[in-house]
Amino acid sequence: MTSTSDPRDLRTELESLTTEAFRPELADIDRLPTLDIARLMNGEDATVAGAVAARLPQITAAIDAVAERMARGGRLVYAGAGTAGRLGILDASECPPTFNTDPSRVVGLIAGGPEAVVTSVEGAEDSRELARADLEPVGLTPDDTVVGISASGRTPYAIGAVEYARTRGSLTVGLACNPGSPLGAAADHGIEIVVGPELLTGSTRLKAGTAQKLVLNMLSTITMIRLGKTYGNLMVDVRASNDKLRARSHRIVALATGAGDKEIEEALTATDGEVKNAILTILADVDGPTAARLLEESGGHLRAALESRS
Repeated sequence: MTSTSDPRDLRTELESLTTEAFRPELADIDRLPTLDIARLMNGEDATVAGAVAARLPQITAAIDAVAERMARGGRLVYAGAGTAGRLGILDASECPPTFNTDPSRVVGLIAGGPEAVVTSVEGAEDSRELARADLEPVGLTPDDTVVGISASGRTPYAIGAVEYARTRGSLTVGLACNPGSPLGAAADHGIEIVVGPELLTGSTRLKAGTAQKLVLNMLSTITMIRLGKTYGNLMVDVRASNDKLRARSHRIVALATGAGDKEIEEALTATDGEVKNAILTILADVDGPTAARLLEESGGHLRAALESRS
């Protein structure tokens, strides 16, 4: 079921959004030299980080709440339409290779399904009911978090995802780029990154999309740091699934331990390539099974496992 709102009402609503505002000073942008357009665009992009910085307290509160639930086994679910949905899927898909998470722990949903990642699915974003249908098979629990993503903050699919998640007792986050958004109001944690009008009127894949990507980077990355997926700034839970990542695994162990190549290769072999375990065997001078036990007892936190041996 899709929205049947009067088109005139929708036009009026869009005209009130900062992300949809027309900028008359850019009306002749198509007449400018390419370098001048690039400078304009680069200058616009430079303002995004400041807009994110203005919402760091809200972002921090959301991250702490997400991490607390994920530490109990909860999942992080992104839901959005169009660019917002694609950004959620991108962030979710990067977590397994970066942090060795199970693909079911961080999930991205897009209005219209997988086809919508590369092709516009007309009308999908207008349905709250579609969001519910996509989330029902997930089997949400109070330990899960659903993040609705929408530049306008009014997309029915994102709002519907947050509303349904709240009926299941899950934590909810609303990530939008307009102040006072319905999405932010519907969520436990509203994060509204106000980037202002776009270079191209209404093209929210630009500054709004960049802002959403920055916030999603923070949500997943800092949550994983809190969960012990890093040791300092090293990705010690990286999954060595190709030659590049195997080389990176070796380098991470070297940076963490200062050990030589032979010792590192022996440690990685003894731990089936698990970087975190290999570091522990070297720094704590234990064998592979003992390293695995110490990490299990410390909830996967390498620093805590090392401190338990000191």
